[in-house]
Amino acid sequence: MADNSLIPMNVENLIYLVRGHKVMLDEDLARLYDVETRILTRAVRRNADRFPADFMFQLLDQEVANLRSQIGISSSSYGGRRYRPLVFTEQGIAMLSTVLRSKKAVRVNIEIMRAFVKLRGFISSNQELARKLAELEQRYDRQFKVVFDAIRELMSPTEPPKKRRIGFGGSGDS
Repeated sequence: MADNSLIPMNVENLIYLVRGHKVMLDEDLARLYDVETRILTRAVRRNADRFPADFMFQLLDQEVANLRSQIGISSSSYGGRRYRPLVFTEQGIAMLSTVLRSKKAVRVNIEIMRAFVKLRGFISSNQELARKLAELEQRYDRQFKVVFDAIRELMSPTEPPKKRRIGFGGSGDS
């Protein structure tokens, strides 16, 4: 039995939607594989022929800014990364195990693939639920419209609440 204690159970939280693709950031993958980000990107660049555009791509400046505001990736102005992150699709992540070649890389890849499968299952079950709701709505008259609208509202994804800053602001309000 493989030791998965070093692999976080919430890999699903590291999957983002960019340009219509479910992807993971190079720095998150490097942390999971227990290597430095520069080592991971160097291995990828040395094997660039294994990573076509539908397996891996580099984020645009605006995409970096969007992710920075959402998840807090490091900024080059504060000593963080100097290059825009690479992101990997599910196929690119599978290809990483051929480039990194460690036992840990194989174990981590298995867990990541399971997370992608779980995510696909969740999405398809949500679509099935929406289809069934539409069928019920057609079957019953207008008196239940409010109920169906409320259920649809609960099913729609919401943006997480904005974080409030805690502490003293520098606005001079003393």
